Amino acid sequence: MTDTIGWIGLGNMGIPMAKNLLEAGYTLNVYNRTASKAESLVNQGAALANSIQDLCAESDVVITMLSDDQAVKGLFLGEGGLLNCPVDGKLIINMSTVAPKTSYELEEMCKAVGARFLEAPVSGSVKPAEDGALIILAGGDEDNFRAAQPLFEKLGKLSFWLGSVGAGSSAKLAINYFLALTLEGLAETVLFAKKNGIKADDMLRIVNEGACGSPLTKLKTSAIVAGDFPAAFALKHMVKDLRLAREQGIDFPLAQPLAETYKKAMDKGLGEEDVMAIITYLETL
Repeated sequence: MTDTIGWIGLGNMGIPMAKNLLEAGYTLNVYNRTASKAESLVNQGAALANSIQDLCAESDVVITMLSDDQAVKGLFLGEGGLLNCPVDGKLIINMSTVAPKTSYELEEMCKAVGARFLEAPVSGSVKPAEDGALIILAGGDEDNFRAAQPLFEKLGKLSFWLGSVGAGSSAKLAINYFLALTLEGLAETVLFAKKNGIKADDMLRIVNEGACGSPLTKLKTSAIVAGDFPAAFALKHMVKDLRLAREQGIDFPLAQPLAETYKKAMDKGLGEEDVMAIITYLETL
């Protein structure tokens, strides 16, 4: 194990993912705009870079995990950004969820400065990130995917090479569309049952013990019963992903009303809560 890893982006997902690489024995350099977020990783042996330039100079592979397209583009192209550093020959892996078009652009920009690029968004939220049980959806040159696989084995339980750049982003938007459908369906089921005199915990047990039950419905059960939704995957990020899916061309009958419902929930102040807080919004209707 010789690669030194540079990690940029220490949010709810970035911290546990970077921690898993550190615990696997990788030398880890980290950078975050808010440096205090790196404290727990530094205490475990990571090196805190003062700048993106410093991180890049000291790393063989650079991984980015940011919130949206604008943040990723700003990181790559901004003043002092990643592609203004000496990245010739380095492998840059973007694990953020962005539009396929953004991934195409990032790949071309990386090629122009001699860097290798791989997109690798993940399916899973904070708990799978902590457990190293994410599903990694990669798109790009297959050789770059093979080079990244030892890292992916520490971050996830499964990694897919799906083809050229854009395929990973498209798969991520597809699975998050299914996630949005599932959670809104679960919320509507519980609320319909409650309206007709059935307790939420009874209805959830019916769901979980039957054919409709899944690890996802079981995971969200305690939050629904408690009415408390700390963010594992913030609702605002689902709003973004549904918007990207629509921009990518999803036009099925449920796509527009689904996206509009999550957007209205965010506009009501639920954006920072877990995506399951969609039930809080629906209960007000």
